[in-house]
Amino acid sequence: MQRRRTGTIAVASALGMTAVLGGCGLTGDSGEVTLKLVAADYGDSKANSSQVYWDELATAYEAKNPDVNVDVTVYSWNDVDRKVREMVEDGKAPDLAQIGAYSDYADQDLLYRADDVLSIPVQANFVSQLSTAGRVNGVQYGLPFAASTRVLFYNKTLFAKAGVTPPKSWDDLADAAEALEAEGVKYPYALPLGPEEAPAETMQWMLSGGGGYTDDVGTYAIDSPQNVTTFTWLKDELVDKGLTGPVAPGKLNRADAFAAFAAGDVGMLNGHPTLMKTASDKGVKYGMVQTPGIDGASKNTLGVTDWMTAFKKNGHQEAIGDFLNFVYSDENVLAFSRLYDLLPVTTSASQVMSTAEEDENLKPFLDELLLSELYPVGKTSWASVSADIKKRIGQAVAPGGSPREVLGQIQATAMRAGSVE
Repeated sequence: MQRRRTGTIAVASALGMTAVLGGCGLTGDSGEVTLKLVAADYGDSKANSSQVYWDELATAYEAKNPDVNVDVTVYSWNDVDRKVREMVEDGKAPDLAQIGAYSDYADQDLLYRADDVLSIPVQANFVSQLSTAGRVNGVQYGLPFAASTRVLFYNKTLFAKAGVTPPKSWDDLADAAEALEAEGVKYPYALPLGPEEAPAETMQWMLSGGGGYTDDVGTYAIDSPQNVTTFTWLKDELVDKGLTGPVAPGKLNRADAFAAFAAGDVGMLNGHPTLMKTASDKGVKYGMVQTPGIDGASKNTLGVTDWMTAFKKNGHQEAIGDFLNFVYSDENVLAFSRLYDLLPVTTSASQVMSTAEEDENLKPFLDELLLSELYPVGKTSWASVSADIKKRIGQAVAPGGSPREVLGQIQATAMRAGSVE
């Protein structure tokens, strides 16, 4: 989807040449400049497409900055990272890209540093965990844009029918799943280890077992004893007992699991804030609790953030910076977060949301954010490791599969990819 506008802007193809109309008034020149922005779509229909959000934001900014035009193209999450990569490879990088990763571009010295384009107050206002995750070798290149955490969603109607209460531990979860299965629930626990978002479900379970993708010093530890124990338990206690539904976990994608929950076919699953609206719209009565851990509620949870990146290619440093300072105002951060049931990435907006009555349903996720751990996105090897997790992790719980062997294979990929960092 691309923004179509009249006036002085010639709308170019997303893969075409960015229109540069002279210098930017912000730099003291008399001409105009067009900033090319590529963004991901968080909407689920044309009516709430992110294109609408960005169009309104760009119009508001241009009204105050007549020498700067903002040309926005929005792609689905299935396409946006690939589209940006193709633009960069073709020598036609956008000025700004709101995407899923940043470290490979930072490693190639293609990005402005955060302090090149943001005012000190704006940069200092990022939630600390997110700001830290945006760093490569101690320098921040990734600008957090949208965040979410995970909690366990459960179907209150199905739980009441099965006579079980929300689980606090793995054993509780397994017992509840058995009771749900006995009542004919299609997916007692939905375990989406399919390629769409396997790294998220994988990390959530690893954290609940006291592990994770890396150790305390940041070295990959994918085949750690804790992680092997976690996936062995998943295979033995849930998958092999038929408690994860009719679709093999390695073939079940998050979107399909969420749709099944909204259809009333799932007893419980890990979910992020957008599932609330999806379930409510279908009339599902749901509850949310902290992710169960090996001995009780998990001490850590998964945090996910998407990134804004600022490319050097077109040299629009001042215009980029001024626009980003506008994007990260509390008003705009809150508007985007509320529109898509996401968490603010700035401290000041988070404080507003934590006390606002209209945001009460997001508070459980907001509380989790302070305890969350994020993907090791600062590692340039993460893209390769993430891809290998998507490819292999379902095999760890498949019939005849070996969690130790599969996690060892992914660890080997991580060590090879990490050796060049």
